[in-house]
Amino acid sequence: MTSMTSGAARLTSLMARGAEFLGSEVAILCGAMSWVSERNLVAAMSNAGGFGLIACGAMTPELLDAEIAGTKALTDKPFGVNLITMHPQLMDLIEVCTRHNVTHVVLAGGLPPAGSLEAIKAGGAKLICFAPALSLAKKLIRSGVDALVVEGMEAGGHIGPVSTSVLAQEILPEVADKVPVFVAGGIGRGEAIAAYLEMGAAGVQLGTRFVCATESIAHPNFKKAFLRASARDAVASVQIDPRLPVIPVRALKNAGGELFTAKQREVAGLLDEGKVAMAEAQLQIEHYWAGALRRAVIDGDVEHGSVMAGQSVGMVTKEEPVAEIIAALVSEAETALAKRG
Repeated sequence: MTSMTSGAARLTSLMARGAEFLGSEVAILCGAMSWVSERNLVAAMSNAGGFGLIACGAMTPELLDAEIAGTKALTDKPFGVNLITMHPQLMDLIEVCTRHNVTHVVLAGGLPPAGSLEAIKAGGAKLICFAPALSLAKKLIRSGVDALVVEGMEAGGHIGPVSTSVLAQEILPEVADKVPVFVAGGIGRGEAIAAYLEMGAAGVQLGTRFVCATESIAHPNFKKAFLRASARDAVASVQIDPRLPVIPVRALKNAGGELFTAKQREVAGLLDEGKVAMAEAQLQIEHYWAGALRRAVIDGDVEHGSVMAGQSVGMVTKEEPVAEIIAALVSEAETALAKRG
């Protein structure tokens, strides 16, 4: 067997568990990115052998219903739906997923609220949750989740405080034998995919790498900003008031970042004056992000909108089809594994 075929065989074997769990050819998830991960990118991802995820974000149940139907019209391969735990209509969204026989549901943004886990499982879907710490990973496994995503702070969008490499070292040896674990955050090349698989990951999740896919509906200005950026341009937002538990967001440096600081000051002022409750204040911040992201992704206002991007953005160098991105990642991973014998 030549070293390259042995690299390919090794990659297939390392990805077997994740691919079987997802029902895809390769164990590569496309991270759910609001406004970007809609029917076109999701279907392209699944059609190319990966696994697409619809980003539900702030969608109403009616909008999600239409998005799932639209995705099904473009692919007959499995795909999943990412739901935000703080969505006020979470249970209705779960019901929409069940009605469409969605195979995998990802819950993002904290512990699953009471009843949500049971509702997803009862609907026949596999449940994937984010675990930003080992203690949380163990708690989620005890509560019955089917798989975990371990995402480090290098990722784009909402992030935790710990890097991918540290989380992977801490969590994989402890839980990888119990449920499939997908590693995410800052992954831009196949060599890194190979390394995490060898550490015990069942697969990986990449978002930033797919933003400039030909099939991505992101505005040309948004894609251009990605192609120009380097890793150090993707910075985390700053929290200005300890009472506002704002989850940091990683995005490309621009005037929008300053606008968010001003928005926090405004909301903190409303809290001071007793004009809003804490839950309402948090929701205002979330809605701010949804609006700012839409301005950048859909309208192309990359100066005042939020250009959410992970630190792997420097490895995004051209616009190309999803199938070619996946092929490149797989080839790099195979070569790395072949070299290691």
